Order: sequence, then structure tokens, then C-alpha cells
Amino acid sequence: MVSLAGKVIIVTGASRGIGAAAAAALAREGATVMLTARNGRLAANVAQSIIESGGRASATACDVSDYGAVEALVRETEGRFGQIDALINNAGVIEPIASIAESDPAIWARNIEINLIGAYNPIRALLPRMIKAGGGTIVNVSSGAAIRPLEGWSAYCTAKAGLAMLTRAIILENPANGIRVFGFQPGTTDTDMQVAIRASGINMISKIPRENLTPVAHPAAAIVYLCTPAADDLNGQEFSLRDEPFRARLKLEG
Repeated sequence: MVSLAGKVIIVTGASRGIGAAAAAALAREGATVMLTARNGRLAANVAQSIIESGGRASATACDVSDYGAVEALVRETEGRFGQIDALINNAGVIEPIASIAESDPAIWARNIEINLIGAYNPIRALLPRMIKAGGGTIVNVSSGAAIRPLEGWSAYCTAKAGLAMLTRAIILENPANGIRVFGFQPGTTDTDMQVAIRASGINMISKIPRENLTPVAHPAAAIVYLCTPAADDLNGQEFSLRDEPFRARLKLEG
């Protein structure tokens, strides 16, 4: 795989799960990573682990649903490391897990704020900078929920469907600006979110045994791949880690 040495990459939702694994994998390939999450302490712990393993990393707390906070994150990253080359839009929540008729309106709206607006905000902050620099990469961590409704997940499905359309809008508006954008569906991955899903007992996803879930190392490897020129032919697409041709590129088995 092509080295990411010299690349500066922001990873949102990086305190645990796919975000933490992706940040570590990107750093192993030479990238400098800025980790961010609402819980800055947990993100800092992940960053320290990366540093102790020989990587370059920093971390800061940021609520991605707050545009002002995102702009501050971008300025801080530029101040420390220089031009930002890539964004991994990974921050997300599953709650509320409830039928539409029984859902809490405030929690439903908060889901949209984090999963959709919280993806738009870093894109909005970085896209003009990337265009000016002649290019950049955006990986929107999507979901199969973007293309099919699931009982009890109306907010999550709606937000991820919106994110998939945002991916398409980005590539439509930037055909010649060097912008690479991907809608990446990691599948049912062994994260804390899946703990909440299994506890709910709602819909078929909650019935998947933990031993059948995808290890976080697999989507992390995919995210690294998408940050390299090898993925150029996938630009603008929404696709899944379950897609066999894509898995073959990553040499994933099982």
C-alpha cells in the first residue's frame, strides 16, 4: 500500500471503535492524525497510544454538530501540522432506538445533528481549503441503513441516507477540483454501538451474535486504502465492506 507519510488527517469520533482503529491504522502508514470526539480525554488516550507506538498524533475535544467548534478544530490542526489532506467523517450515534411513534423528539433531532450535520460541518470547514490546495480526501462513514429502513432506527437511517446524498452532492459540485469522496459502509462491526443495538432487541441487527461481527481492524484497513490513490476509481461512490471485489482489494478473508 502507498505510504501516507506527510499526510495530515482529521478523524472524528476517534475515541473508540472504528474511529480509534482507523486513526491508529492511518498513523502506522505514516499519516499525522488529529483525533477528535466529544470526550476529549478518551480521544487523547488513543492519541497517546499512537504516539507510544511511534506514530504522530494529537487529540482535542469537539462536538461536530457545532460549526464554530469544528472551525476551531480545523484551525488548531492547521496550526500544529499544516495543510489538512483528508477527513474521516466517523462521528455517530444510534440513539434513539425506538419506533417513530414512541421516539423522543429531542433525541431524534440530536441524532440528525450528530450523524448528518456533524458530517456536513467538517466538510464545509475543509472543502474550501481542499479546493484551494488542489485536492483532498473525504471518507464519509456510512451504513447499510442509508439504503434500507430498519425498525426502530428511523433517525439513524434518515441521517445516513442524507449523508449518502451529501457524498453524491460533493462529487457533483467538484468534478475538477481534485476532491476524492467516498461513502463507506463498514457493516456490522464489533463496537460499543453494537452493544446498545444488541441490548435493544429491536430488528434483525440486534440478533447478530457478537462473534459474527466484523472486527474493527477491517474497516480501519479499508479507510487507509481509501486515502491512497489505489481507490481513485471508486471516487464519488457509496459502497460496502461486504462487496466482494472491494474486499479482494484489501485481501480480507471471511
